[in-house]
Amino acid sequence: MGILIEIGSFIKLQRTKQEMTLGELSEGIVSVSYLSKIENQKTQASPEIIQLLCNRLGIEVDNNQEEAIKEKCQQWYSMLFEVSDKDEVIATYKEIQEMMDKNLSDSLMMFEIHKIRYYLILGEYDEALKKINELSEISGTFDNLQQYYWFKFRGNYNSSSGNQNQAMYYYKLAEERISRLEIEENEIADLQYIIAITQSKLRNTLEAIDYANKSLNIFMKQYNFIRCAQCHNVLGISYRRIKLYDKAIKNFNLALHLGKLDKNKQLIQLTNQNLGYLYSTKGDSVEAIKHYKEIIFDCEVDIVERLASVSSLVREYYNIKNYQEARNSIKYGLKLIEEVQDMEPYKIFYYVIYTYNYLLSEKFDKFETLVAKEFIPYLKLHKDYASIVIYAELLAKHYEKLFKYKDAAKYYKEANFAYEQISNI
Repeated sequence: MGILIEIGSFIKLQRTKQEMTLGELSEGIVSVSYLSKIENQKTQASPEIIQLLCNRLGIEVDNNQEEAIKEKCQQWYSMLFEVSDKDEVIATYKEIQEMMDKNLSDSLMMFEIHKIRYYLILGEYDEALKKINELSEISGTFDNLQQYYWFKFRGNYNSSSGNQNQAMYYYKLAEERISRLEIEENEIADLQYIIAITQSKLRNTLEAIDYANKSLNIFMKQYNFIRCAQCHNVLGISYRRIKLYDKAIKNFNLALHLGKLDKNKQLIQLTNQNLGYLYSTKGDSVEAIKHYKEIIFDCEVDIVERLASVSSLVREYYNIKNYQEARNSIKYGLKLIEEVQDMEPYKIFYYVIYTYNYLLSEKFDKFETLVAKEFIPYLKLHKDYASIVIYAELLAKHYEKLFKYKDAAKYYKEANFAYEQISNI
């Protein structure tokens, strides 16, 4: 897409960034309505007018920096794709932004679209949404490649906001663009992988398997062990859900092997977590505990991963009536909870640990209030039906012991309904 087509959008972006009104920018150059037409690509202004508007915005119109900008942008896009060192990503972003503010570049629109991904990596979701809203006004001018990233990153935004149906809608729109573009294979594989993950979150198990395999085929050709291992994890989870346990174990073991080849601790322990959950599902608590224990004292692993394993371990010990070990694990879990700075995204682990803590310390009123009033509503909100089955049953059994049959029946019913939802693959 040529500069002249994008110039109106460029002027609009720079004007809004500098918090300048249409009147302030147009004064003495053109009328407000004519500037509005330029910005919305309803007319093509003369080079002289463009020069005057750019002068007022403090922008160079010559193209002498074009190659340098293009090169720097490509470097930055690669960093965002691989999710590199955050400080480096931020420094490169600032460098490009400075160049963009002074030069009219063909790379501008793609740079603006990639800002959505940038903000998501930094966890600045409000900024990402602000950028989406800002670009929505000019998205009609995007070419196919720009549209591809526009849809992909909007999918990423919705996925991180927990709206998986909306994320899938945008990923599918991005996928439709692929046939019209010359796009690198690893980019195609990446989109297929995130579609597999999203299908998995939506419990569309067969679609998740299909996309994970497509992605895996490309990553295998490229000897990209880490991405292959990620695909094997998705396949393992999917096969576990349809009770093809041997296939699930095979995929998790492949992921574990590839993680060890690459000495990638995060990946190794994520796979151990998945294997633990699988053996727990099969009713093999000894194997499940073995995998969970691999993770919990590994200080190289994110605290959140350790917290996930501790909460699984607590449940496992409780189920096999090893209450002393369950208490020891709860103690360790409570210590980890204190270390997590923002507990909100990981509230589930907090609920699990406190649920068993109240049960084992026989604080039954607190247990009932927490599970009925907070934990189950939280799980419903996040459509986590597998966990609803576990904790609704736990509450129902508790009420049964107290001969509160009406309350017990209510929560058995909740568990059955949740089970029907997860049987629907």
